[in-house]
Amino acid sequence: MAASSAETVAHRLNAYGQPIGLPVDLPLPRPLPPHDDLTGRSVTLSALTPDHAPALYRAMTDPSGWTYLGADEPWTDEAEARRWAKAKAASKDPLFYSLLVGGTPQGFLSLLRINPEAASIEVGYIHYAPALQGTLAATEAQFLLMRHVFDDLGYRRHEWKCDALNAPSRKAAERLGFTYEGTFRQALVYKGRNRDTAWFSITDSEWPALKARFTRWLSPGNFHPDGRQKKRLQDA
Repeated sequence: MAASSAETVAHRLNAYGQPIGLPVDLPLPRPLPPHDDLTGRSVTLSALTPDHAPALYRAMTDPSGWTYLGADEPWTDEAEARRWAKAKAASKDPLFYSLLVGGTPQGFLSLLRINPEAASIEVGYIHYAPALQGTLAATEAQFLLMRHVFDDLGYRRHEWKCDALNAPSRKAAERLGFTYEGTFRQALVYKGRNRDTAWFSITDSEWPALKARFTRWLSPGNFHPDGRQKKRLQDA
């Protein structure tokens, strides 16, 4: 792993003069995430079901969106999309959500590598329809999931990992407030090719300031009548 340029780890000394991590007084393990709806102003995250497949199939019009998405390839027809959705809906880790805009599925994402004992959880398997990309709803969906992870479930760490060559994913992670932690070289093999994995995270100590920034950005006053933002999320 290529380490970040600045690593300062808070610690204390034990009886032998050795540095050890600070105590964690959070009750562990944390609860597993329930598969409940998460509703915002512009989007609802709802448990993925096979009934979402027809709308998802119609919405996912760009096959390049599947390039970095694990072993799966673009659906060839609606029946294949339904089989995919049925299998994913039965999964508990990853735990899949559909993104509903105006009640219509426009993408999906998941919570995965759920570790209640360490209070760590990852967001991944993110695939937005072209019409959803770059919208208020796309950003609010991530905020709803973060708020659920930190405020509802009380987790300490929220992760984002991606193929190190996936520039849009890396840019999105940084825009959303995730901190780059390094790259695990030759971490995976998928679709017959190597994957170096870039790691990002948000910790619970960082969440209050980030939550305030999201809240300011999502305010209706930050948007023109035509939906254009007045301030970028990074500047809110």
